[in-house]
Amino acid sequence: MKTDERPLVILMADDDADDRLMTKEALEESGYAGTLICVEDGVELLQYLRKQGGVGNAEAHPRPNLILLDLNMPRKDGREALTEIKGDPDLRRIPVVIFTTSSADQDILQSYDLGANSFVVKPVSFPGLVELMTSLSGYWTHTVERVPH
Repeated sequence: MKTDERPLVILMADDDADDRLMTKEALEESGYAGTLICVEDGVELLQYLRKQGGVGNAEAHPRPNLILLDLNMPRKDGREALTEIKGDPDLRRIPVVIFTTSSADQDILQSYDLGANSFVVKPVSFPGLVELMTSLSGYWTHTVERVPH
């Protein structure tokens, strides 16, 4: 098993404030020691990633090791944001996990076609979310080789 001592930086794009808060609490309960940064839609996600809109300080706004991306958001949805991320030579290596309430075959197929690294349906219970966040953060921290920055 790989061990990476660098803290995992997760950037979550989700327009639902309750989902963002529950994910943060589930990560804390799972023992996650990294950073969770949240944005509310695809526009903010891409501004963050491209260091636009007043987001320029690398220490205060670190490059994420993983993006959790909701599909259905205002202004720019997850599909549009994923297309831009995977089409950008500077961003396309950042792993993107679709994290959504949809389990529609069309959404799953389209997400993978657009370059998503994984597709995860949000659990309906908080204990299920804690279990998922434990697995997800453990996998991206201890199992895979992350892209060097």
